[in-house]
Amino acid sequence: MRVAVSQFATSSNTQENLASCVRMINEAAVCKPSLIVLPEYCNTQPFYADHNQAWNDALVPEGDFLQTIAALAKEHECYIILNVTLRRAPVRNLVNNKQDGLDDSELSAKISITSCLYSPAGELIHQADKQALTEHEQVFFVSRDMVERIDDVITMPMGKLGFFSGNDDMTFDASRQFALENVQLLCHSNSAFSLDQSHIHGPTRACENKVFLASANKVGPLVQPDQLHGAAKLFHSTNITPLESMVGIGQSQIVSPDGKILAKIEHNEEGFTFADINLSESSSKNRPDGTDIIQQRRPELYQALTFSAVEESECVIDDEQLNEKVPLTTNVAIFATYKSNEQAIDDACHYIENNLSDIIQLPELFFISDKSITHDSQQLIQIETLSKHVIKQVSSVLRPFQYLCTSLVIEGQHQAVIISEQGLLASQQQLHFCQRYQWTELGNSVNVVELPLEQGNIKLAMLTADDVQMPEIVKLATSKGIHLLLVPFDIQAPCEVEYCLLARAAENRICIVAASREKSFANTLSFEQDNSNDIYNKNKVKAQKSTGVIINLTTDSCLLPQWKSPKPSGYINQPLVKHQYGKITKAVIHPIAACTKKLA
Repeated sequence: MRVAVSQFATSSNTQENLASCVRMINEAAVCKPSLIVLPEYCNTQPFYADHNQAWNDALVPEGDFLQTIAALAKEHECYIILNVTLRRAPVRNLVNNKQDGLDDSELSAKISITSCLYSPAGELIHQADKQALTEHEQVFFVSRDMVERIDDVITMPMGKLGFFSGNDDMTFDASRQFALENVQLLCHSNSAFSLDQSHIHGPTRACENKVFLASANKVGPLVQPDQLHGAAKLFHSTNITPLESMVGIGQSQIVSPDGKILAKIEHNEEGFTFADINLSESSSKNRPDGTDIIQQRRPELYQALTFSAVEESECVIDDEQLNEKVPLTTNVAIFATYKSNEQAIDDACHYIENNLSDIIQLPELFFISDKSITHDSQQLIQIETLSKHVIKQVSSVLRPFQYLCTSLVIEGQHQAVIISEQGLLASQQQLHFCQRYQWTELGNSVNVVELPLEQGNIKLAMLTADDVQMPEIVKLATSKGIHLLLVPFDIQAPCEVEYCLLARAAENRICIVAASREKSFANTLSFEQDNSNDIYNKNKVKAQKSTGVIINLTTDSCLLPQWKSPKPSGYINQPLVKHQYGKITKAVIHPIAACTKKLA
């Protein structure tokens, strides 16, 4: 099927917005698509002067606006998805959700933010209300459980589609639920003013669930002159992005299940793009090693996430943390070896003796190049013997307050470990099944380690094998208050590093150090990756090769005045990236930045 995504600006004039929708649908229809996806708030803008404006701008399915869209779907013989605000009552019956400081005249009316799907017959066949309302939207709109709605998944002749809008892609929850319901294509209507979603979160949602993604975003100003007062009140109270930055970023795109950008509008001007996709490609949920990502899930491990919002502290920084508890900076390094067995262990010890980094990260089973030998029982015994040798040799060369993380086989189990000068300090069993280590017993909890450094204590967790590719378990580890995630792994696909690990760091506000043996892949990511967030330009990774990565958090000059604010980058939560390159890769991370309130 051919999918088209369109981006354009809207105003606070409904008729002008209808004209824009008609123009863009007609332009996109030239390529004869089966489906056209339009942005969020096609009929209006996301900010309002008052509730009267929100009600007046909202549509009804029988009105001229949506009937015109229906006629275009029939004329062009295609499906059309657009996101609009809908009145959910024939008259303005106010909902009793009074908030502090609001009088009865300011109570929200029954309006929803809804993605509407029109068929080639010109019929409205599906409606999907926005899953998570922002703080500003909660003032004007009702959440989905307050209105009658159809489920967000629909089965069509070409396949199964799921719908979401706005910030629904900023966390894994919505798209994961779609994947569990066998959705093949995620249709995302958006009005984003930052690059975060198009460059990190959106592609992550596609490849971590092995589904296609068609994302259409706004361009132009997102706040009109008659909405400035209401928007300014929000920004003043929340200290978030200033008004001058509220411009739709565009970057509409179509992404494949392996993270390949099939089509993209790489600017913030009006336009459309399209791609031909085969939805059957999303039917397989297997990683390259044959592991099924859906069957890997262990919902019993994630149950604590239901309560984490209540139990998790906001980790507010105080003077004691600044001066004693959490280090402002930590020196980390990734070591890589191209040797095996004892030679690889000798290599690692040599690096340690000539390196002063606080935390050293090695790949999983760094001394084994071919992981398939672990399936042989005799070989596994030998690997366990080598694992003991690793602990003995490494601990003998480590300095006080210096640590090494890798994965080993201990008592027949594959587990991540931290080694100190005194020997084995902490371990973490593999938590999810994967074909590479199908013989190992799985652990049942995430262990948090409080690691003493010369500058203070840092809380961290370790994940090995495919565990870090499961967003649920990373969120669970974050809910335990960690600053750093250590990942000895074996990369299976480029998107794991290019997108997924970046999303884990940004969405959970944690630093990540992940090491893998270097892998060569076909150039599956068709568009050149954006390296503007790579602060170490001299260490560029060759396009056809993938390794590990060190991901640091953006510093906040208000939090720590001695740090300079980074230049505007187009992101609101930009991870700072250094790719693993060569034998030794070093960086300085800021674990104290993980103590700010989680953004996602």
